[in-house]
Amino acid sequence: MPALYVMIPAALLLVGVAIYIFFWAVDSGQYEDLDGPAHSVLFDDQDPNHLAAIDEANRAEQPPKEPPHA
Repeated sequence: MPALYVMIPAALLLVGVAIYIFFWAVDSGQYEDLDGPAHSVLFDDQDPNHLAAIDEANRAEQPPKEPPHA
């Protein structure tokens, strides 16, 4: 029985710490982007085809340059 006098407050303290850490993680934005890291695994940054697609997309967003006037 005396062990319960120690174990119950210790368990309540651990639950309180876990709840505090959970709310800290939510407030600091730890759960904002849950899909980004999962999708980033699928793409290799060193893949030349992947980098070429990024360059092509960036060129498509920029307006075409006008040729210099002669």
